[in-house]
Amino acid sequence: MPKKENQNSRSRKRSYIEWGVLIGIFVLLYVTGWHTQVIGTMQRGMLATGLITPNIPGELEEFEDVSREYYFADEDARVQSLARYEGDVIFMNVWATWCPPCIAEMPSIYSLYNKFDEEDNVTFLLVSVDEDFEKAKEFMAARDFSIPIYHFRTRAPGEFESSAIPTTYVITPDGKLAFKKEGLAKYDTPEFEQFLRDLAKR
Repeated sequence: MPKKENQNSRSRKRSYIEWGVLIGIFVLLYVTGWHTQVIGTMQRGMLATGLITPNIPGELEEFEDVSREYYFADEDARVQSLARYEGDVIFMNVWATWCPPCIAEMPSIYSLYNKFDEEDNVTFLLVSVDEDFEKAKEFMAARDFSIPIYHFRTRAPGEFESSAIPTTYVITPDGKLAFKKEGLAKYDTPEFEQFLRDLAKR
C-alpha cells in the first residue's frame, strides 16, 4: 500500500477515535445527568464576559397593567399570589433545575438579590417549574443560595405566558409590567440594580 494511503488510513482512524471519544463523553454526560451542569457552567462563563445584559426600558416608556392573580406556593406549600406584594417592585424569574441557561444566570440573580434589603421594597420571586419541587430546594441548598423559591401552581395569566425558560419579569409597585426577558442574562449590573431602585421610588 502506498505511503500516502497509509497516512490517509491512519488519519481516518484517528478521526474515528476522536469522534468516538467525544460522542462517548456526551452520552456519559446525558446518562449521568451532568450535561445540564456542564452546559450551564459554559453559559455562565459566557455571561461573565458581560455581553449578555438585559435591555433596560427608557424612562418615558408606558408600562402595561398585569394581573395579580398569579398563584404559586412557597417552600412550606403555602399558596400565595402576586397581590401579596403590592407596593413592592417584583423581580420574578421562572426557572428549572434541568435548564442550563437558568443555572448559568442564577449566580447573577443571587448577587443582585444580595444588593437589596427589606427597606428597599424590592421582592425577588424565583418560581420553579420543576415537577419535583424538592429538586429545586436541593439545587439552591447545594449552592448556598439563601434566596426564597416558589413552586409554580396554576397556568400563568396571559401577560406571563412564555414559551421559554428562564423568563424574567419586573413588575412596578402599582402592578405594571416594566420588563420581560426570555432567555438568560447577567442581572447583577449597576445599571439593572439602579433600574429596580428607580422603579421602587415611583
